[in-house]
Amino acid sequence: MKSFTPGTIAHRFFFLSGIFFLFVYASALGQAITATRSSEGIEVSENGKKVLFFQAAPKSLNGKYERAGYVHPLYSLDGNIISEDMPADHPHHHGIFWGWHQVVLNGKFVADGWSYKDISWKPIKVNWKKGRESGTIRSEMTWDLTSGDAPPKPIVKENAFITVFKATDQYRIIDFDIRLKALVDGLEIGGSDNVWGYGGFSLRLTVPQDLSFTWDNKPLQPVESGVYAPWIDFRGSFEGKSAGESGVAVFPKHPSPGDPVSWILNLKPSMQNARYPGRTPVPLSREGLRLQYRVIIHDGKMSNEALNRLYEQYMQLK
Repeated sequence: MKSFTPGTIAHRFFFLSGIFFLFVYASALGQAITATRSSEGIEVSENGKKVLFFQAAPKSLNGKYERAGYVHPLYSLDGNIISEDMPADHPHHHGIFWGWHQVVLNGKFVADGWSYKDISWKPIKVNWKKGRESGTIRSEMTWDLTSGDAPPKPIVKENAFITVFKATDQYRIIDFDIRLKALVDGLEIGGSDNVWGYGGFSLRLTVPQDLSFTWDNKPLQPVESGVYAPWIDFRGSFEGKSAGESGVAVFPKHPSPGDPVSWILNLKPSMQNARYPGRTPVPLSREGLRLQYRVIIHDGKMSNEALNRLYEQYMQLK
């Protein structure tokens, strides 16, 4: 395993300047899964076909909405891009990302981790670990308060593990394991302070006109108060009408494995959100909070029964 650890002062410059060379790592899958690292992050491919890119370095839109630590592009099984980054309607959305509107310290709102007000993401290190049937991106960063003239203050340590598995003919598994530890006492995080309460693990996917949401063979309709389901399959012509239907299924596991999740779903361009914790903030302790999700990229032909078997297998993993 090789890792890159930027210095505490020059971390941003080291990431953005491109002064380190390009590294290509091959997994034990007969050169099947590879990870190519650049000054911006890590790109994962399988047999030369792109799977995803992890944005490790801070990225902004004309100096605004700066964020690090998310996935974009995300690719279909055929190698087509099915995610969006910093779209015009919601420039704070980024492929697959996670964030919270309410960052509260000792009962006082101090930052907006969804719209990026008074907070920044500081990369510490990122590396790639190859496995027998997968490869894992391992990222460490801090959330820093940036309000006023005071120097940035780290308040959360974030470790993210993104594991990419070898694809079958029908689907690919990508696991997200996100661990958040408070670096200060009295910290809380929560979703938007309104009826939607959105926040947490989110996907900014392309939104085809034929987009549908299903669980357990039941079609689901977006409602303002949220939709409850243990998991959801998103289907539609994500790659364009000529490519036909494909799908993205999302299985939440922690913090409440097997329980129904409150989803914010959108039929218009916006994020799809496995909402946690909702409108009311929850404490974030020094012991930490673990959030786990499995994303299934599939060909659109998988049955509900096949997806449910994959879900049950995921629930049994420790």
